[in-house]
Amino acid sequence: MASLRDIKNRITSTKKTSQITKAMQMVSASKFSRAERNAKAFVPYMEKIQEVVANIALGSSDASHPMLTSRTVKKTGYIVITADRGLVGGYNANVLRGLYQTIQQRHKSPDEYTIIAIGRVGRDFFVKRGVSVSLEITGLSDQPSFAEIKQIANNTVNMFSEETFDELYMWYNHFVSAIQHEVTEKKLLPLTDLAANKKQTSYEFEPSQEEILEVLLPQYAESLIYGALLDGKASEHSSAMTAMKNATDNAKELIDSLTLSYNRARQAAITQEITEIVGGAAALE
Repeated sequence: MASLRDIKNRITSTKKTSQITKAMQMVSASKFSRAERNAKAFVPYMEKIQEVVANIALGSSDASHPMLTSRTVKKTGYIVITADRGLVGGYNANVLRGLYQTIQQRHKSPDEYTIIAIGRVGRDFFVKRGVSVSLEITGLSDQPSFAEIKQIANNTVNMFSEETFDELYMWYNHFVSAIQHEVTEKKLLPLTDLAANKKQTSYEFEPSQEEILEVLLPQYAESLIYGALLDGKASEHSSAMTAMKNATDNAKELIDSLTLSYNRARQAAITQEITEIVGGAAALE
């Protein structure tokens, strides 16, 4: 049985840990609040650009662009969005497990796919398993701006245009609520699902539709990546907030349990001392 000193030391260390996790919970809550606003504020822009692109691309049979055209798939690219650190519950593990299982099911050779990693955890995960990581970006701020990921987004779109890979998927955690987020796979390129975003809106184009698509489609693809990143950041901070809250609650339960054990041990020690005193007094009579 642990001594009174050992139990007391454990109580003290657990209290200090709970203070740290409580502070981390409050920090994550503050970050989450802002990340949620950023993700929701980006939605109207995404909806509008999807509508415009769909109307231009599908409004005329003359409009064409390589990013709209499917081709024989020789190699697949996967963008995976994770955090740069742990202590975020299952946020990283869920998306990495889902993507890795999908890769194993779809591909027979490592030459058939490559990874574009946004986040240190995702990069390290695939590097350790010998998977090709073509592009990576780490050290993003908690509230990333488009300028921070513009280069990797632009490079990714160029890799598709140059036929480095023939299709591109995104894997990230879609934010649903503060306590729920879903691992999501989204096909980014080629843009073959625009019909679902087309609305009956009339547009006049100047200059030609093809010239507009030449500029707009790469921007649209880059915006999809940025939108998924904002979505992922909201999920990351909500996961961190929940994980730290659970850690704090578990610490409190452990402290209560240890305090009870300490009081029982202390009571037993006092009872033993009283018994010894009474026994010694009786022996002297």
